[in-house]
Amino acid sequence: MITDLPKGGNHWTKTIRFGPDGWLYLTAGSSCNVCEETDNRRASMMRFRPDGTNGQIYATGLRNSVGFDWAPWNNNLYATDNGRDLLGDNFPPCELNKIEQSGFYGWPYINGFGDLDPHYGEGKEALLKQSISPSFGFRAHNAPLGIHFLRHPSRPDKYQHTALVALHGSWNRSEPDGYKVIALHWDKQDNITSEDFVSNFLQADGRIIGRPVDIEEGPDGSIYISDDYTGTIYRVLYK
Repeated sequence: MITDLPKGGNHWTKTIRFGPDGWLYLTAGSSCNVCEETDNRRASMMRFRPDGTNGQIYATGLRNSVGFDWAPWNNNLYATDNGRDLLGDNFPPCELNKIEQSGFYGWPYINGFGDLDPHYGEGKEALLKQSISPSFGFRAHNAPLGIHFLRHPSRPDKYQHTALVALHGSWNRSEPDGYKVIALHWDKQDNITSEDFVSNFLQADGRIIGRPVDIEEGPDGSIYISDDYTGTIYRVLYK
């Protein structure tokens, strides 16, 4: 259906989802930690007609947006994005971006909330006005992957404007961080707050017993969390 997509490199996975507009959306991560890509389909979100035709670049500057979903109350599209490495334990933040058509989200020239990259940002000050800042920042190296907006109508009010995000966890941080699923809550002004939802994949003694990847919701409201560390799918029930 869709052939000749960019392959290989540091971020080789692709995520596909159908949007409420009927288009098929696809993300492809960068080929590197930080670089200027020669293939403009890298570090981007694309979209296609359902039969795979009429492919187009939808948004750019997204280093590695593995997860994306639409808020059910207004159809706004949000995508997670993994920040670059090798700038220390606490910078740059990973991101949640509100995706707009033709939007540019900074990579590789701008990190996080308007910080020029020390290697690629020189002379790129003009891009600060064009780049769209994140809607929310995750801690550096937390590696947010899947995102899912809760849709089941029986949930209490607290979870009616909520997305769950899988934090895969750090691999190159001096103290491990992430390794959990968090809930993001939107208020009426689109401000976002967070809290832990499932947080025991990183044990108190430092042992890692799981790395969350993606989240789905069953027709009965059950929440399913995939874990590629143990090859497990967990089911979470609300009581």
